Amino acid sequence: MTAIANPTWTLVCRVEDVPLLEGRTTSIDDRRIAIFRLLTGFAAIDAHCPHAAGPLADGIVADSCVTCPLHGRRFDLETGLALNGPESVAVHEVRVEEDEVWVRLS
Repeated sequence: MTAIANPTWTLVCRVEDVPLLEGRTTSIDDRRIAIFRLLTGFAAIDAHCPHAAGPLADGIVADSCVTCPLHGRRFDLETGLALNGPESVAVHEVRVEEDEVWVRLS
């Protein structure tokens, strides 16, 4: 995905670009971000698992969490905390305006 930036928020995709309960990866200011579409809205976290650098956007999404596809580390998409390990990932603010998804880096 190609992101368009303004001073604090970056347009990362359209709502329909991310299927329900899946993730996609984008870059904001040379930082890789994973965007997820949940039953309750959207979430954004850093794209790589700190445990083994796995691509979190490719992980399984359930219960507002994503599971790293490499080693099974599970992250809460609201807090960024691992549920089965000491690591965490940064959580970024998301807003939806009409059919556009915007992210502000933490």
